[in-house]
Amino acid sequence: MGLDERVSFGASAPAQSVFRRRVLWTAGRTESMSGHIVAVGGGLAVALLLGLSAFFSSSETAVFSLPRDWIEQQATTDDRRAGVLKELHDDPHRLLVTLLVGNNIVNIAISSIMTVLVASYLQPGPAVVATTVITSFLILIFGEIVPKAFGLGNAQQWALTIASPVRFVERVLSPLITLFDAITRRMNALITVKSDIEKPYMD
Repeated sequence: MGLDERVSFGASAPAQSVFRRRVLWTAGRTESMSGHIVAVGGGLAVALLLGLSAFFSSSETAVFSLPRDWIEQQATTDDRRAGVLKELHDDPHRLLVTLLVGNNIVNIAISSIMTVLVASYLQPGPAVVATTVITSFLILIFGEIVPKAFGLGNAQQWALTIASPVRFVERVLSPLITLFDAITRRMNALITVKSDIEKPYMD
């Protein structure tokens, strides 16, 4: 290697070091921004899914807490929502399957997203514990207890409000609902004791 080449190499080494640091800094900043975007997006998704979980839970409590006589009386009015509500209530088994399938899909999605979010900040062991605790708390409070209390306290108005959305969900998830509806009816037929899953709600 000649003198000029050695001088050139010596002069370029600091420049390469600076360039390398800039590349690493840029990569780190990009990764950090990406992490923040994932966290924010995941948080928003969890909030949306908790809203859906609350919807299914409150709907279940509201509809099945209403007397059949009240629903039939409302269906004789001009309120289209009451007609939809009566159609849903006339097949309580399928209605309950619809609400349970929807709620379980949403809750599983919440758990999956929370696992990804927590795992990006904690080691696998602590992440499992943290995910279980956080997810259970969120679903129990915001997806079960509070919504069901709301549904029970506002049963009549809320049942009319959710009738059409629940019918929409039933149509969208029709293949799954039909499958689980058939499975549960078949299992009920095989059990000697009457065990319709909606029976506790209808007594």
